[in-house]
Amino acid sequence: MSGAKKTPIVAVIGPTAVGKTAMSLGLARALNAEVISVDSRQVYRYMDVGTDKISREVRREIPHHLIDVADPDQVYTASDFTAQAADCVRRIIARGRAPLFVGGTPFYYQALFSRLLSIDVPTDEKLRAELFALEADELYERLRNCDPESAVRLHPNDKFRVSRALEIFLTSGRPASDWYARERPAESPYDVLYLGLFKPRDLLVGGIERRVRQQFSSGYPEEVKWLLDHGYSPDLPSMQGFGYRELVLFHQGRMTLEEAIRGDVIATRQFAKRQMTWFKKFAPAVWCDLSQKTPAENGQWLLDQARKHLDEALR
Repeated sequence: MSGAKKTPIVAVIGPTAVGKTAMSLGLARALNAEVISVDSRQVYRYMDVGTDKISREVRREIPHHLIDVADPDQVYTASDFTAQAADCVRRIIARGRAPLFVGGTPFYYQALFSRLLSIDVPTDEKLRAELFALEADELYERLRNCDPESAVRLHPNDKFRVSRALEIFLTSGRPASDWYARERPAESPYDVLYLGLFKPRDLLVGGIERRVRQQFSSGYPEEVKWLLDHGYSPDLPSMQGFGYRELVLFHQGRMTLEEAIRGDVIATRQFAKRQMTWFKKFAPAVWCDLSQKTPAENGQWLLDQARKHLDEALR
């Protein structure tokens, strides 16, 4: 692969609620691009409000891929994402357009652009079932103790992936993060420019709270009620994300609506912190502080960076 020309890729990264979607739309229009969503929650159908999906009207104007590709009771893995994203890239380029990756799921980026090799540890179904039966908090604490690096990139409520990481450690005696660090990644066929967006902490925290409250007043509780009424179990990985978990407790009468809102805000803030930790460690990005200039100025700067990368890669 070392002698082959790599495919130039632009990816817009940053913590949740920083403004990736808004900035990416201007980029997509200017670059004649189609967006590939890098969001482990937006892959699920019927989960629209809680995952802050882009409207169907905008998607008709600017094609978005890897949104609504799985039902809530399906397991969607990083391997699924990698295969489907690579296919999207090929098809978009064949149409004479540019692929633009947008989203904040760190492991998807790592799986696709770092080309991680599969961990050669067989599945232990009995152990997995025992781990999955534990409460999410206990499961995550165990992972933090034995594999803190994996814990940083996983959400505490993502019992499926947390239990798999623990299973790898208990079965092999090596943390999953150690497997990834020691295995030589296959060379990526992509030349990636990460455009990182961030804001000062107080502005980001305020934006998170505003977005969560907007979601709760825009049909979020009703969306979760619909999912429960249609037989989707609260124990599904898709239902363990922040917000959905709290609203399940609300509908079960175990939490007030305001408690659900506060729980969602806190969990989202924690997730944003973990995202930035991962991005700063693993994604060599050029960063843009969105608070320093106007949206138009920020958009132009991002566009200049993207065009420079694409032009240089095609020389």
